Formats: sequence, C-alpha cells, structure tokens
Amino acid sequence: MVRVRFAPSPTGFLHIGGARTYIFNWLYARQQGGTVVLRIDDTDLERNTEASRQSIFDGLGWLDLPWDELYSQSERAAPHREAARALVAKGVAYRDFTPADAEPDRAGARAGAPWLFHPGQREIPQAESDRRAAAGEPFVLRFYVPRGTRSEVLFDDAVYGPQCRSTGDIEDFALARSDGTPTYHLGSCADDVDLRITHIIRGQDHLANTFKHLLLFEALTATAPQFAHLPLLLAPDGAKLSKRRHGQVVSVTAYRDAGFLPHAFVNFLCLLGWSPKDNREVLRRDEMIALFSLQGINRNNAVVAYHENEPENWADPKAQWLNTQHLRGMPLEELLPHVERDLDAAGLWQARFGQERREWFAKTVDLIRTRYATLRDFSRLGAAYFGEMFHVEQTAAERLNQPGARALLGELAERLERTEEFTEQSVEREVRALAGERGVKAGVIINAGRAALSGQSVGPSAFAVFAAIGRERVIRRLRASAC
Repeated sequence: MVRVRFAPSPTGFLHIGGARTYIFNWLYARQQGGTVVLRIDDTDLERNTEASRQSIFDGLGWLDLPWDELYSQSERAAPHREAARALVAKGVAYRDFTPADAEPDRAGARAGAPWLFHPGQREIPQAESDRRAAAGEPFVLRFYVPRGTRSEVLFDDAVYGPQCRSTGDIEDFALARSDGTPTYHLGSCADDVDLRITHIIRGQDHLANTFKHLLLFEALTATAPQFAHLPLLLAPDGAKLSKRRHGQVVSVTAYRDAGFLPHAFVNFLCLLGWSPKDNREVLRRDEMIALFSLQGINRNNAVVAYHENEPENWADPKAQWLNTQHLRGMPLEELLPHVERDLDAAGLWQARFGQERREWFAKTVDLIRTRYATLRDFSRLGAAYFGEMFHVEQTAAERLNQPGARALLGELAERLERTEEFTEQSVEREVRALAGERGVKAGVIINAGRAALSGQSVGPSAFAVFAAIGRERVIRRLRASAC
C-alpha cells in the first residue's frame, strides 16, 4: 500500500510551498488508495514554537484535506536511538569529538573543494571513542560516507529522472547532536523506515539531501522509498519565495483570512507545477484526484505572480480568478456555510438566517455571489442585504445625487407601499410608470434605487435587489434617501 508523508517543521507559519507539497502527497495517496501521514518534525527544540505548530494545523485544517495518521517526531525517540545504535554497531557512524567552535581544517584540501570531515576523527578506535563518550566528552555522531568503496549515489526521481552524485561531494553529515537529539537526516530516515513510507514527495530544495538519505536507508538495510521532487515556487523577480521577505503572499492562513475558498486555493496551488493533460484549470477535488499523476508534474519552477507594491491586490491573479469561478459555480448548499462564517465574523449573522429566513438567505447568496470574488465580499460589499449599516461607494453616491433622483425615490416609496404584491415584476412596473409620469428615463430611478438600497453602483438586476432587500426595508431606505 502507498504510504506518503508530509513532515513540516514548526518554525514558522505554513508556507504555500509546504501546502502544495501536502496537496500533491494527498492527491497521490487518495488516487492510489493509500495513507497520508502527517509527521511534525519538531526535533529542533531551539526554533520550534507552539504558535508555528498550531499554524500548521490551522492551515492544513482549512485546506480540508484530512490526514490519516499523525505523529510528532519529538515523541519518537526510541526508533531514533535504535537507528543510531545500529549505525554505530555496523561501523557506518562514528563519534566526532571536534569542539563545536573549531574551524573546519582545510589544510591540504584542493582549492574550492567542499568540506568533508574533521581530520583524525574517522580513525579514532572504537574503544577510545567509547571511553571518551563514557567520560562525558561532547561529540557529534556522523555518518561514515564510503568514499573509498563507492564512487557515486544514484536514484531515479519520479519528476526529474535519473540523478547522480559523487560520494566525494558528500560530507560526513551529522546524525545526532551533542545533546543526543537526532538531526533532520537521522530523524527523518528513521521515521520513514519505522512508518513504512513508500513515497517521499517533497521540494526540489531537498534534492541534495536525498543522496545522503539513500546512504542511510541502505545502511539501515531498508528499502528506499520512491522519490519525487517538486519544482520551486518563485517570486516574479525569480527569487525563491520566503517567509521573511514575501510575508502574507506565502502564508496559507493569509489566503484564508482574505476570503479564499479552501478548495479554490487547493486548485490554485495544484496548478503551480502540475496540469492535467486536457489543460482544464477549474477543477473539483474529485477531478484533481482522478487526473493527478507524478508524471504530470513539471520540472520548471513555478512563479507566483503577486503584486508586491499593491497591498490591496497582493494575491496572484490566477488565484483570484479561480476563487471567483468556484464561488460562482459551486453547489449553493456547499457555499452557504462559508458565507455564514464570514457574516458571523463580521457581526452580520442572525440566527433567523439559518431558521425561518433560511430560504431567503439561500436565494440572496445565490443572487449576489455572481458579482463577488471572495467570501469577504459578502460582508464587505453585501452588508446591505444582511444588516442596516453599509457603505455607499462614490459612484453610487453620484447616481443618488443626480438632479431630482432623491425626490423620485421618495415618490417610489409611496407607490411601493400601496402595491398589493412586492415582486421584481411589480417593482419594475411601478418604476417605469413613475418614470413615464415624470418624463424621466427609468434608468435614473433604477440607478438611484440600487445605490440607496445596496450602496453599490453595479450588481444583480436592480429589481432583484429590491425583492431581496424586502418591502419594509426598501421603503425605509428610499424614504431615508429622499431626505
């Protein structure tokens, strides 16, 4: 059975690159009927924070792609210790007693050659090493890279194809720190073996680590997983997207807070480095599962086209477009809970919207969603439908202040109060009749009415807006605007 893992470190908020890695792992596992393991790699005690850990759960929880098994690396000391003991016993790991503040000794090294090991440490007899360790002398446990007996490390990457690296370019990497805690290399590989991981799908920036990990899997007499490395996410200037420099652009929860739909955002991230063969872009979750393949992942890095100098328009245009498409096209019953949460956060939700006014709420959301791009628009642009306090945009105010427009709204209020029915059709009849009697274009009344009722200059059919607002509120707002 396919078993994949996503192993983030809790040292900052969940990066969109990490989220994309999780999505690709999730899609592959679901397509193959496999298992998704979430493993928090929290052995870096100095940098780990509880806030970062929670950010990972918050971000992945929002994506709504549930994992099957959850582990924390800090709670898995036993397999790490056992792996370290096994490596020492096999003679493929050794203790390096070089003081932590010592400079690497490059004497005799050829110009430009990489640092490989501290001279004299690999040759320390085992008995002497054991004695010094027992005496409390600090040491780092290192892997004994077999340069004398092996010239290269090879593997076939599912994305980038055959990969090769000379053992002469691989340093004796650390396995355990002086305090005994495992490094990333040992902890990761020991857990991959113990958790029976079959496929490792991760960023291209880990490609260099893979050669070290293959040596470790071999030393642990374990079958190496299949590797698939993903192209990087870049800024428009070609720089790698970083948390420090690019801020909210790379934070998953920033998109959540900006009103993006989780499945629309998953759709966007999925297309950063992968595409279906039929070139479709708007994809449902079930379609992504059916179409996804490791072979479909591109080798070229993907660019996130954000607007660094436009704080109000910082998201990639493709992300915004996809969100709009999903917002307009998703089943209404799936959209309603998202809108409810947005209105509740803005203080606009009323319990009756989910009870006796449920039908009205659903019809209103369906009416206005065709004009919106994010969930935040329901509370920001649609406040007039769900509450009494709303902003009147400048263009709408200009239409409201056309000569004679306010007086006409006052007259319209009187006419609508007297009508037996209050529907789109009856409102239209009254508007056109009033316009004819006063010798003005109906558009003057329609545009002013839309502005008075919704604060917007554009939107759904103006008569549909009247019906959605309702007779009582319409009459009250028209009269208030006529003053």
